Amino acid sequence: MFTGIITAVGTITAIQPRSGDVRLRIATGKLDLSDVQLGDSIAVSGVCLTAVELPGDGFWADASRETLERTILGAAAPGMKVNLEKALTPTTRLGGHLVSGHVDSMGMVTAWQLDGRSWRLRIQALDTLARYIAEKGSICVDGVSLTVNRVEGAAFELNIVPHTLIETTLADFKIGQRVNLEVDLIARYLERLLLGERAAQPGSGALTEALLREHGFWN
Repeated sequence: MFTGIITAVGTITAIQPRSGDVRLRIATGKLDLSDVQLGDSIAVSGVCLTAVELPGDGFWADASRETLERTILGAAAPGMKVNLEKALTPTTRLGGHLVSGHVDSMGMVTAWQLDGRSWRLRIQALDTLARYIAEKGSICVDGVSLTVNRVEGAAFELNIVPHTLIETTLADFKIGQRVNLEVDLIARYLERLLLGERAAQPGSGALTEALLREHGFWN
C-alpha cells in the first residue's frame, strides 16, 4: 500500500526484454534505499513494482505484460522520469489517500493551463472509470494523490499546486500525454459489495440504476 505522496523523482536507465515482458532499471535519485530489501514494493509512477536487484543507486524490477499493456510503462524508454514512493509502514503518515499501486487504466491529458500560482489539469479517462470519479474525491495520477475539482462525464479537472510541480513529474505533462490512473479503493470495493450475491455471476461488474434503487441510493 502507498499514500500517493511522492518522495523522489527517479529515472529509468535500462530496459531488458525478458520473454515477452521486461526488466527495468530505475535510478532512484534522492530516495533513501537504506531500509529497502529484495522483494520490497516501490511505486513507480503509480505502478507497484517489486525490487529484484539492488545495485546501490537504484533497483531492478520486472514489469509483466499486464503492466506493460495497462500503464505508461509499456512505452517506457531510457531517460524517462518517474515518480517514486516506498510502501507504507505502520508508522507512515497517511498524507494522501490509500493507494494500491494497481493502475486501473491510462488517461489522457487534454488541458493544462496556469491558474493563479497553480496549474489546472484536465484528464480524459475511460468511460468505464467515470462512475468511480467524484468531485472532491481522490484519484491517483502517475502515482500522485490528487483531489478532483470538477467532473464532466469521464473527464475531470485537478488543481496542481507549486510544491507538487516541483517534487513530481507533473510539471513535464503535455497535452495528449498518457498518464496512469488509479481510482479510489473505497469506490471500487463499495460497488462490489453492493452487488452482493450478484458478484458471483459472470458479467455482473457494474452498478445499475435498478441496483442503486434497491439499496436506497436512487429516488
